[in-house]
Parts: sequence; structure tokens; C-alpha cells
Amino acid sequence: MKVAWLFPGQGAQEVGMGKALAESSEAARDVFRQADAALGEPLSRLCFEGPIEELTLTRNTQPALVAASCATLAALRERYPELGVPVFAAGHSLGEYSALVAAGALSLEDAVRLCRLRGEAMQEAVPAGQGGMAAVMGVDAPTLKALCEEAAQGEIVSAANYNGPGQTVIAGHASAVSRVGELVAKHGGKMVVLKVSAPFHCALMRPAAERLDAALAETRFGALAFPVIANVSGEPNGDPGEVRSLLVEQVASPVQWLRTIERMVDEGVTHALEIGPGKVLAGLVKRISKQIKVLGVNDPATVESVASFLA
Repeated sequence: MKVAWLFPGQGAQEVGMGKALAESSEAARDVFRQADAALGEPLSRLCFEGPIEELTLTRNTQPALVAASCATLAALRERYPELGVPVFAAGHSLGEYSALVAAGALSLEDAVRLCRLRGEAMQEAVPAGQGGMAAVMGVDAPTLKALCEEAAQGEIVSAANYNGPGQTVIAGHASAVSRVGELVAKHGGKMVVLKVSAPFHCALMRPAAERLDAALAETRFGALAFPVIANVSGEPNGDPGEVRSLLVEQVASPVQWLRTIERMVDEGVTHALEIGPGKVLAGLVKRISKQIKVLGVNDPATVESVASFLA
């Protein structure tokens, strides 16, 4: 048995996330206390009580998901002191920060502060309404790349998330995204516009990457207890000296989730724990490979079920 840990990204947030764990686990409560102290505000209350309109603001969503995911892992480690470490960890987009905390490369406090800045910088990089994102189905990646180039017409539109076979998310100027939709339809594919506040993981995010780079330059990175597969490459990284550049590049580059899971398959991973809110990653993994069994861990009941899952 080879086990990987997966950490969710934006879109997994929900009101009430982490609340039951914080009520049942001292370790989870402590994570939320640390996150609240790091930001100087009750982030935990926003996770537990909402409102959802506040929780889904990018500046709040990003640190909140890191806190909830790390609290889940803390509860898991508290319940199973013998848990050990995975062969790999990976996080989808901002989930990479949770993975780096899990590996010991980042402190929780630095991670929530960086994700607050990251959320603000990504939101402010493009004026509201000018950017867009959409999920494209039924068109292969090389064809979609060509369609994006055809639709750009001096604007920016490109792949943002390679989520799995036959599903790629694109991002860029809203008008260019719309033009891609017209071309996708002509090629027999389907496009669904996503309700997001900014066009993440494309060249329009370069100003955000520069702001984050300055903050990361002042951040101390510790040794990694296990490799974390980087979003930008889909390759494992165990070198703390590489973390800063990988996180900076990630902001304006596509998330290589398909390549990430394929790499895990190649390395013989058999089981994965999706640690944190939602079940998005389990669904993506199932589309990519039947080899890896995934258990979502996000409340006391699923923490208890880990023992039988890994038996």
C-alpha cells in the first residue's frame, strides 16, 4: 500500500467546515486558534458560521480552506499517532499551501497570511467583470490550445486547470473566453462558464505573482518530511529552496492536476486521503485512474473511517 494526501482548493469551501472537528478535537481547535491569531480576526467563526457571501470572497476563502484542511489533518494525526507520512502530497491550486504545511515546509501562520495576501492580490490583478473562467469538455488539450490562440485576438485566454481527461478549465479576458466557447461548440465540445471572481492561473495574474513573490522572499521554508507535487510541473519537490519559485510561478500558470495524479499512478500510489472540505478531488482522481482509491476526510465520522480504509 502506498498512500498520498490530497488537499482541496477554491470551490470546496462551505459554511460549517471544520466545526464538528473543532468541537471533537483539541488539535483541530488549536489550528483554528493559530489561524485566528495569525490574521488577527476570527477566521474560524467565518468557517463555522458564514455568511457564505463573506466566506466565498477570495481573500477569505483561501486562508479559510488552508485552516480547515490543516485542522482536519491535525485531528487525523491526533486520532492516529502512528499515521506516518505519505509517499507524496499534493494540493489543487491554493491546496498546495496546505500540503506544504503538512510536509513541514511552511508554518500554518505563514500559510494563512500568505493565502490572505494571495487572495487579495489575485482579486485586485484584474478589474471586476473583465476576466472569466470556463470549464471545457469534449475537446482534447492540443485542440483547445489552438482554439484559445485563435480566439485571443490580442487578448489573453489559455488553459488554467488540466483537471482530467476531457476536462480543462480556461481563463482570461471575459470576451476571449466567450469566443473560445463559440469555437468549442463548432468542434462538438461543451463549455460552462464558471462563477468566479477573477481569471485565475493565467497571464493576467502576473501582477499578483509579483506581489506574492515579495512576501515569499521574507518567508522561511523548512525541510520537507515528504515530497509535495508542484502544481506548475506535476513533479514531486522535496527541496525547500525550490518552494518559493514554484509558488510564485503557480499563480499565473495552469494547474497540472492530470499530470499530478498520473505521476502518483506511475509511482504506485494505491490509496489517497482527501484532507479537508468537499469531495472535488476524489471525483477528479476517479476520472483519471481507477488504481487509486480515495477517502474524503472532513469530519469526525470520516476521521474514524480512516483506519478501515487503510487496513
